[in-house]
Amino acid sequence: MEFAYTPRLAELKQRAADLTAKIMQYEDACEADNGLSAAALDAIRQDVLASGLQAVNMPADWGGAGLSVLEQVVVQDELGKLTNALWDTVWRPANCLRACTPEQRERYLVPDILGQRRDAVAITEPAAGSDPSGIETTATPDGDGYRINGEKWFVTVGDAADFLIVLAMVGDAPTLFLVDKDLPGVSVKRTPRYTHTFVYEHPEFLFEDVRVGGDAVLGGIGNGYELTRDWFTEERLMIGARTIGAAERALTLAAEWAAQRIQGGQPLIERQLIQGMIADSVVDITTNRALTHQVAWEFDHGEDRKLLHAKAATVKLAASEASNRVADRAVQIFGGRGYIRDYPVERLWRELRVDRIWEGTSEIQRLVIANEVAKRGLSGLLSFTSAA
Repeated sequence: MEFAYTPRLAELKQRAADLTAKIMQYEDACEADNGLSAAALDAIRQDVLASGLQAVNMPADWGGAGLSVLEQVVVQDELGKLTNALWDTVWRPANCLRACTPEQRERYLVPDILGQRRDAVAITEPAAGSDPSGIETTATPDGDGYRINGEKWFVTVGDAADFLIVLAMVGDAPTLFLVDKDLPGVSVKRTPRYTHTFVYEHPEFLFEDVRVGGDAVLGGIGNGYELTRDWFTEERLMIGARTIGAAERALTLAAEWAAQRIQGGQPLIERQLIQGMIADSVVDITTNRALTHQVAWEFDHGEDRKLLHAKAATVKLAASEASNRVADRAVQIFGGRGYIRDYPVERLWRELRVDRIWEGTSEIQRLVIANEVAKRGLSGLLSFTSAA
């Protein structure tokens, strides 16, 4: 076993840290203005391209950074330290876009990789959340194309994206479609206000007789659930990495504050109740970072995909729950200041809450893990993968 960062991983970590520091200067403006100006977003885009960390999950031959899953996790860990979801300005196209045809790749994916276009995934519906099998959006064959009708909620980055990846039923076949946002019949029903102040919005979209050609099908008729599941598997690992990065920043700020804050003639950090919160947070961060890195390594070494699906669920469940605990303790250590939006710990506390919900709730992760145990036993989940 080798637990040290290779020179390559260490260099990526530092590069991601440098990019994070540049983007961090926009946090206060994003919170105050409920987003960033076009000029600020363009400046960040230039910084992302200069860093070479655009589209880390896409091959270098297509213009992406071409990173392994473990390398992606190392990068996301650093980016997760940003508040206001500014990590999302370092674009990472949906993994299912790897299924593009050559023509779709040139029209959608390559511009997406280069930061010239932006995708948003439209899966959730009013009556279909954690279980996408309940979707009611339909794509009815119409000549050489389809007519899409339905409603989608929680379309993250839907305000900034110019095309959507829409899950719809073609008869009984769940299928993904590439839908340009400016097509007739596509509209924003409303843009709800959320607990967090993210750099992008999560609009609700209506699709009313939206006509798309046959070339809008992504990955073939009937492959929608499989492509979505693969996307969830990798994205849950990235959530694990980002939330642990966020937890580290929250703990770092809280420990620094505790060292300088004098109460009763003594720094807070010398008080045992505060020390207990700091120690518990160290445990939450270090154990979950190790697990996240382990499972990412197993991705890169050919672990069984079904087992990886359950292991990624384990990572998301553990890391998202742990990071919420850490952020809550950080707010407590800061006291009244921890409840002011000017302080990053307050924003991290609000923002991390959604990580126990999106890309599958904590309860769904528990079901995925338990189903793996019921079907294939405990050994795979509890053991290390052999390098062979």
